[in-house]
Amino acid sequence: MTLALPARHFSPAPRPATATTAGIAAPAPTPPLFALDQLEVTFDPQADTLWTYMRPRTRPSFNPALLADFGQWQADIHSAHTSGAMPIRYLVLGSRFPGVFSLGGDLDLFAQHIRAGHREALVQYGRACVQILHRNLRGLDLPIVTIGLVEGDALGGGFEALLSFNVVVAERGASFGLPETVFGLFPGMGAHCFLSRRLGAARAEQMILSGRNYSAEELYDLGIVHALADPGQGRRVVEDYIRQNRRRHSGHCAIYEASRAVNPLTLDELEAVVDLWADAALRLSEGDLKLMRRLVAAQTRLLDKPKG
Repeated sequence: MTLALPARHFSPAPRPATATTAGIAAPAPTPPLFALDQLEVTFDPQADTLWTYMRPRTRPSFNPALLADFGQWQADIHSAHTSGAMPIRYLVLGSRFPGVFSLGGDLDLFAQHIRAGHREALVQYGRACVQILHRNLRGLDLPIVTIGLVEGDALGGGFEALLSFNVVVAERGASFGLPETVFGLFPGMGAHCFLSRRLGAARAEQMILSGRNYSAEELYDLGIVHALADPGQGRRVVEDYIRQNRRRHSGHCAIYEASRAVNPLTLDELEAVVDLWADAALRLSEGDLKLMRRLVAAQTRLLDKPKG
């Protein structure tokens, strides 16, 4: 039985005008927390859990506006926690898009930058991604356990993003994959770094080079997915996990911190891979870009297909 818990919801609020006294502008009001366009945020005070769901305006990928929302989301989490406004102990990220966690990078945007030879734009995009993932990997330097909730497919950067979470809960039937090699590229937002530490360099390269999709069950056997849920039961399994482990929260945070100390992953390493990815992207041929476009078209057809 799912336990219904009271929650606090956050939605964008207008910024009040700055008041003036004797011609001197008063300090600007503090912006509301979690006034985000493509992220839906709810705080459950009984479980000390911040639930967040992606709701991208277009196809479910990491468009630049969504990346900006993630940056602000992380800043707001830090402010909410350190101020005492929300004693967040668990942070959960899922998706509202039916059947999809995330399709990863903005491939249409990549193609535009590649055709124009805009290396710096590719690097800026990649670095924005890995900076967010690195902060998440570190739990925002707070005593927070991060949980990825996968209720649909996680491909490319969507899979890479999940590798930065302490815990991944996935529904049976969800697919995970790194399809970049199909069009001559490689996943440049952390997959090699994360997987090499989890599985070893040889196994990581095998997964990346295969270009194939992996089931939630396969990744559970590899230790990348930590808990499986029946379709439609992902949130309930996360709630059960939090309820069963709340007394162990401090110990779990210490274990994750020790794991980072034993096998550190620096932001410099992630950004160095982004540079290699940008250089590789600029070497793609027009034929490679056509394959990229076909992948986008195939994904779009699946998204448009009626569910059920």
